[in-house]
Amino acid sequence: MACPVVAAHARRAEIQRRASAIGIDEAYISLLVDEFYRRIRAEDTLGPIFEEVIGDRWVYHLPRMKRFWASVTLNAGTYSGQPVPAHKALTRVEQPHFQIWLALFRKTLHETAPTPEAVDYFMERANRIAESLQLAMFGFPGLPIKREV
Repeated sequence: MACPVVAAHARRAEIQRRASAIGIDEAYISLLVDEFYRRIRAEDTLGPIFEEVIGDRWVYHLPRMKRFWASVTLNAGTYSGQPVPAHKALTRVEQPHFQIWLALFRKTLHETAPTPEAVDYFMERANRIAESLQLAMFGFPGLPIKREV
């Protein structure tokens, strides 16, 4: 049995419909990103790292993160960055930092998400992203780490 071909616009509409049904839309993504990065900046371990890298450019970083999460969760197609090279350049970031980031993201979701399903929806994607970035930055366990200088 052949799989039906679904046009990109139809797939995008279905993803957005499903996300909307659990309370995820651009307004919630904006609230989530603003609140999460407010908490990141106040966090003892991650705050100084983000401050060093972003400094006074939060006015540019936050809209970029909103486009990123809209693309990840709504298939919005509005983000055009390259997260892997950007994160590989962060020499102060260590693997345990990802667990702090994920825990703070989950806590922020639990306190702001419109539904429990929205928490799961975001966390599934956040975990995959964190795993992918860690593999890119630190390699596979047991293999030498190759960092570009």
